[in-house]
Amino acid sequence: MRIMAAWALVTLLYWLFMLWDTMRSRQWMLELPRSSAAGAGEQPLVSVIVAAKEEESSITETVQHLLGQTYPRLEIIAVNDRSQDTTGRKLDELRRWSLGRDGIDIPLRIIHITSLPSGWLGKNHALYQGYLQARGKYLLFTDADVRFEPETVADAVHFMQGQQADHLTLAPRMVAKGFWLKAFVQYFFFSFSLFIRPWRANDDFQQRHGMGIGAFNLITRHAYERIGTHQAIALRPDDDLQLGRLVKQAMLRQRLASGMHHLAVEWYRSVPEAMRGLEKNTFSGFHYSLTLAALGVIGQLAMFLFPFIGMVAAPGWTSLVFLLDIALMLTVYWMLIRSMTGRTGIEWIVFPFSVGLLTYIVIRSVWLTLRQGGIYWRGTFYSLKELRRMKEPEA
Repeated sequence: MRIMAAWALVTLLYWLFMLWDTMRSRQWMLELPRSSAAGAGEQPLVSVIVAAKEEESSITETVQHLLGQTYPRLEIIAVNDRSQDTTGRKLDELRRWSLGRDGIDIPLRIIHITSLPSGWLGKNHALYQGYLQARGKYLLFTDADVRFEPETVADAVHFMQGQQADHLTLAPRMVAKGFWLKAFVQYFFFSFSLFIRPWRANDDFQQRHGMGIGAFNLITRHAYERIGTHQAIALRPDDDLQLGRLVKQAMLRQRLASGMHHLAVEWYRSVPEAMRGLEKNTFSGFHYSLTLAALGVIGQLAMFLFPFIGMVAAPGWTSLVFLLDIALMLTVYWMLIRSMTGRTGIEWIVFPFSVGLLTYIVIRSVWLTLRQGGIYWRGTFYSLKELRRMKEPEA
């Protein structure tokens, strides 16, 4: 019982610190503003680069949203990365549809990739090929399933210029259908935020902690080339996050902002799909280190799940301390989820379920990667030896 009481106090200190750190860090939790002056000042050419592999269900809508942007100097480069479905055909149809159409002055270029060279992850290679044909002073790397509001690029460029930033990454509104999926998605990003603390990207006095989000990475050509392009992260499944880290390590100016009112993405359509998707790349977040992954699992169980068990199982005042732990945890959760989504619901009532599910995904990701000797990513196998070779990109 003494051990349980001691752990209740350790957990209390942890959540008090997280509450203090979250409140202190609110100055760095930004939101992309809507700007009536977005058309003023310099308007550099922006090259939007989209990588698509087996995205026939979403690619048409994504490209049409980009073609509808109000920013006047834009080019779109859509890269069909070895798709076996109708993605390539739909992109070619979109290009023909956009040519000479009234109200669409944005050039649309299509690149078809038929083979993948060794030493590359497919998406990273596709984005790099897009860069090689891009002419813009600014490069916008985005995914094939993102929905853009018409003013998104204009507002982003205006904000980036006002902040004198070399890189801007936006967190989209995460569309999750169904109670259980929404509960898990919100918990995942809550846990991820505490682990990464992404808002530190906006602290100009540190160069270690950077951030990048695949839905929206807007970067100057100069900065992108300075960090070594996607060649520096060729085998990273978490290429977006690593790009952000390299920007910071190169002592460039970075901004992370919520884009909840500017762009949206349906991350996964169901809980089983989320489990299968995260199994592929969760281990990479721990740099393929068994030690780090084990510490992550222990931390999840000890700090997030055990207070619920202790509240019921512990006697006397220890139970009350665990109850206080839970209250502090949920306070931090509400603060972070509201900053990311603009709302909070009742999904917190299944918090222990979400903790257990994420813990299971981490364990299964490690087990699958080790059993297979690598990962299958969009139909291509990458050995663990290859992946570990580039586990920490050079600045």
